[in-house]
Amino acid sequence: MPVRALRGCTVDLRRSKVRLSRALGVALTPKAARVMERRPTRPGQHGRGRIKDTDYKARLLEKQRLRAQYNIGERQLRRAVKRAVRRPGRTGEELLCDLETRLDALVLRAGFAPTIYQARQAVSHGHIRIDGHKVDKPAYRLNAGQVIEVAERSKAKTPFVIAATGEYAAEHPAYLRVDQDALRAQLLRPPARPEIPVICDDRLVVEYYAR
Repeated sequence: MPVRALRGCTVDLRRSKVRLSRALGVALTPKAARVMERRPTRPGQHGRGRIKDTDYKARLLEKQRLRAQYNIGERQLRRAVKRAVRRPGRTGEELLCDLETRLDALVLRAGFAPTIYQARQAVSHGHIRIDGHKVDKPAYRLNAGQVIEVAERSKAKTPFVIAATGEYAAEHPAYLRVDQDALRAQLLRPPARPEIPVICDDRLVVEYYAR
């Protein structure tokens, strides 16, 4: 459902990825990043106007940013928060670590797909193996030591041929060991919050669900 996070800007996670990126202030695709360089303001005729901020709006915006960057639903995020609360560390950091070890997120970080949307599709369509076994659930959580690899029969497909050249890969995070040519990656350890390339104030997300 659409959520009115800011006056004059309805934040609907199903909308155009460029408009969604501009509304949230986070580039969700390479195209959105290019557009936001030219048009950094929010979409719509009131995009340059002043916004009356409230604590609720700030928390809601951070929650929507986090959902959009992992391309997950409200129920998925709520369950992740509940898991994080039960863990001994700081809840916000545990939440980000939980989401970052999703299979689709690690496919993206390894450079096997250019966006979280393509990463999710690659998993759902059965192109990804974990420790040699097919896993087609994007929400599957990996443990340290597990290996992600593009299926042998899929490596000849154009998106993965491009991925093997390193075109989709930025700097690989320290918690992943990646063999780009072989389209193989291993999760070395749980991610630490400073290593996770997500724009979000996790403290405000936790406060949103604690209200």
